[in-house]
Amino acid sequence: MEVYIILALVLALLQIWIIPMVLNSSNLEWMLSNREEVLDDSPVLIRSRKAYANLQETLPIFLALALLSMIKGIDVTDMACWWLVFRGVHGISYMAGATYMRTLSWFGALGALIGMAVQIIQFS
Repeated sequence: MEVYIILALVLALLQIWIIPMVLNSSNLEWMLSNREEVLDDSPVLIRSRKAYANLQETLPIFLALALLSMIKGIDVTDMACWWLVFRGVHGISYMAGATYMRTLSWFGALGALIGMAVQIIQFS
């Protein structure tokens, strides 16, 4: 389970900092400044920020369920793996503008969280 927690945090780091930085690399001078001027962001950069904002809604739930499963000694790694896969697909499809894939992957990630919670309750 520790691996999935670390991978979830890597996904968050990618969506928080690395992907927006790469997408905004043409404005390196602005990124190193006090950022007092307002820049026109590309649509992909705007969508990447929205994808991260969406990740913020479920990452704490995932981390809480993962830690709770470790404390209780309940194996929920299958559901944790699916959550991670669906969240990765969600971020990619969000930035690509693939709305149906984004929505399906969001529901898949939600289902994985529900599956984790049900397993914890069931085997407690």
